Amino acid sequence: MFVTAAARKRSVRSRAHAARYAAGSRDGWRDGWRDGYWMGLCECTVLRAAGTPPPVRDVHILYVPTGKGFPYSPIDEAVAAGLGQLVTRLTVAGREEAVQAAATVRPDLVLFLDGLHVPTDIPDRIRELGIRTAIWFTDDPYYTDLTASIALHYDEVFTLEANCVDFYRASGCPRVWHLPLGFHPGHFRPQNTPADVRCDVAFVGSGYWNRVAFFDRLLPYLEGRNIRIIGYWWERLRDYERFQSRIEGRWMTPQETAQVYSGAKIVINMHREPDDGTFNSNSLGVGAVSPNPRTFEIAACASLQLTDVRGELAAYFVPGREIETYASPEELAAKIDHYLAHEDERRAIALNGLYRVMRDHSYVRRLEQMLGVLFG
Repeated sequence: MFVTAAARKRSVRSRAHAARYAAGSRDGWRDGWRDGYWMGLCECTVLRAAGTPPPVRDVHILYVPTGKGFPYSPIDEAVAAGLGQLVTRLTVAGREEAVQAAATVRPDLVLFLDGLHVPTDIPDRIRELGIRTAIWFTDDPYYTDLTASIALHYDEVFTLEANCVDFYRASGCPRVWHLPLGFHPGHFRPQNTPADVRCDVAFVGSGYWNRVAFFDRLLPYLEGRNIRIIGYWWERLRDYERFQSRIEGRWMTPQETAQVYSGAKIVINMHREPDDGTFNSNSLGVGAVSPNPRTFEIAACASLQLTDVRGELAAYFVPGREIETYASPEELAAKIDHYLAHEDERRAIALNGLYRVMRDHSYVRRLEQMLGVLFG
């Protein structure tokens, strides 16, 4: 049988196409099985950590969000959702309506978040009605020059920073409690991310000067890695142009942030310095030992977290088992190399961290602690 040259070429192309299709099918099956297995492990871990739902208290809370009116900020959404699971009645009112709302509904407590943008006559007028007030400071110790006087206008003071408990007591507040932030499962949880979101190493946060100085030393070690840095002010880097293609100068929603965390094999956490004079109002130099909310949010996405050390970290996660730490750019680079080469170790720590955060560190758990303090 005579076969033309054109037919032979078509036959070769067909065989090559079939081979590519078969290889693609094998790769797709392998990747799909791997991703499905991982998501199954994550889901089992979340379910195992769920435990018994906390009790619902027969109290009425009036919640005043951080900003003016609505929509909520992400943390407002998290706190309101948590309170909604814990009390029989929840009322939400913007700061302009807070006094009238309190006078109308007569809640058991009015809870303010942050308070930096709430005129102090608002809690004063609510207290004059004989209604108890509380504030939860969410950005300590960075603005203690302002919050020291704000705290005096509330009956109960909660702070995410352990070092600020004695600070507020010394400022004249008799009832002060340490209550760290947490994570909201409605925002942060493991997810199977698109391929174009995935990377080896990610960092999400603003380029404060301590972070810029650290990354100036770290980035040369990571030049061959698939890395993502997302946040403002990273043009301060010494070699910004060299790494510009890896940097996205933008703000992200919690849902977008969770996708980045879930899509990264390793997520770096680095805290702000409490003595950064550019952005802080902390002239007394109150130190920081408590972890930031990012510590809990990263863990909730089942990625290996490498974090700088704060004094209280071990009260929330077991280093080396549920989280990993570093003390220098060189140590961080070495641990990145190690855990990218040892996937089983990396995933085991990530799953342990996921279990711990889902069990202990949600906003529901934090608010349950708060209500226990306030109502016994």
